[in-house]
Amino acid sequence: LRTSPAMRAMVAETSLEPRQLILPMFVAEGLREPRPISSMPGVVQHTLDTLRKAAVEAADAGLAGVMLFGIPLHKDARGSGALDPDGVLTAAIKAVREEVGDECLVMSDVCLDEFTDHGHCGVLTASGAVDNDATVEIYAQMAALHAAVGSHVVGPSGMMDGQVGAIREALDASGASDVAILAYSVKYAS
Repeated sequence: LRTSPAMRAMVAETSLEPRQLILPMFVAEGLREPRPISSMPGVVQHTLDTLRKAAVEAADAGLAGVMLFGIPLHKDARGSGALDPDGVLTAAIKAVREEVGDECLVMSDVCLDEFTDHGHCGVLTASGAVDNDATVEIYAQMAALHAAVGSHVVGPSGMMDGQVGAIREALDASGASDVAILAYSVKYAS
């Protein structure tokens, strides 16, 4: 007995729709045109202008949201660009939020790996180990900054102990109690 596509659709246990998807988007400071990411075919590091256009396309396609990652020109050991109110990631959040408003969730990565010159997700101690507590403090400040410039959701990805609690406290203290936290442990399990 052959079943029709309509019958299979009616009894399917799982459905996948654009409203359930989040598009990761990368924006690199100083670009004049998008730069392909060789390890991710079809994905680019955007300029602010192409990021805006791609965010509108994502919203028009009915996607749930976009997750923004910033790549600054200048990096240092403390990842200070992550807290720059005029930095690449904060500028990207502002730009995308201006374009899509509340039609598409604007999500932002909360991590220091792209902002540090050593590439680790946090600041390092004198012995070269990641300083969990100092990193969590920066994450909390970073999340509050992202909320202030328009993120609907912040996504801590550094896996530091206590990061979600510290970020929630910082968001609540800054009046951003409606900003959600989507930690990577949730992302991997979803």
